Amino acid sequence: MQLLSQFLKHQKTDEQLVELIDTLMVACKEIALQLREGALAGILGTTDNTNVQGETQKKLDVISNDVLKKLLLDNPLVAGLASEEEDDPVPGNPDGRFLVTFDPLDGSSNIDINVSVGTIFSVLELTPGDDPALHSTYLQSGRRQVAAGYVLYGPSAVLAMTTGKGVNFFTLAHTGDFILTRENVKIPPQTREFAINMSNQRYWEPAMQNYIGDLLLGSDGPRGKNYNMRWIASMVAEVHRVLTRGGIFSYPWDAREPAKPGKLRLMYEGNPMSFLIEQADGIASTCRAPILDVQPGEIHERVSIALGSREEVEALLSYHSADK
Repeated sequence: MQLLSQFLKHQKTDEQLVELIDTLMVACKEIALQLREGALAGILGTTDNTNVQGETQKKLDVISNDVLKKLLLDNPLVAGLASEEEDDPVPGNPDGRFLVTFDPLDGSSNIDINVSVGTIFSVLELTPGDDPALHSTYLQSGRRQVAAGYVLYGPSAVLAMTTGKGVNFFTLAHTGDFILTRENVKIPPQTREFAINMSNQRYWEPAMQNYIGDLLLGSDGPRGKNYNMRWIASMVAEVHRVLTRGGIFSYPWDAREPAKPGKLRLMYEGNPMSFLIEQADGIASTCRAPILDVQPGEIHERVSIALGSREEVEALLSYHSADK
């Protein structure tokens, strides 16, 4: 059994990056503990506050954000951070090396019904001379990430992470250690599973409607095989399933708010998940271009997302190409 720290050192991961990841994991272990207590600790339910996206904050959104913020800002390696729950960046140590963006508790609408949620994180390097208090400092494309991952809080707490050398799974043991449980994860190139919020179907652009329509036709349609649909409404849980056994997950553009390119956020959802997917031999796309190539214009920018098994995402992209 290999501990996370031992594995990273074996991979010759930068020592300072290892230290930062260790800080992130201390925070995630605390969040896992809070989640396990649930109603016993009086931390379920909503607050009277909304975040910058206009979403009502759950109590655990706020708690998780505070835990991550405190521990990261106590680490001198952290120059600054940006969170889904913070309107503006939070500067850290002016001599720090790393910027951390995160969604402290993805899928938090599922907390009260005890469905899997998770913490998503992305690590960038501070460009020398840039001010970590400014939004512009964080606006780096996903290709510049030095590490990314998530911790899924489910029946067990599982870390999925990449530092650019493949994707690996670590499970939180009763000892408090993350232990390597699956190495060099690869997504099967083909699949018979798709995940999408079908209630929005009437708002999608024609290419997406046609693609999903053909999946629903199954073996009677042009795809020639039957598909199963999954939908958890937690990106961490959806992506974990894709990494574990393949599939395609999409949250596409829709016409309800046409000025917004999508619902999910680029910097702390789209980019870290796309880094994982590409490192596991999958594809992550906006349906027009690779997500990791998108140059962000703001920290809380939204993006259309389709990711998963290579051949299935390529099939989806062919529908969009034909619709041009």
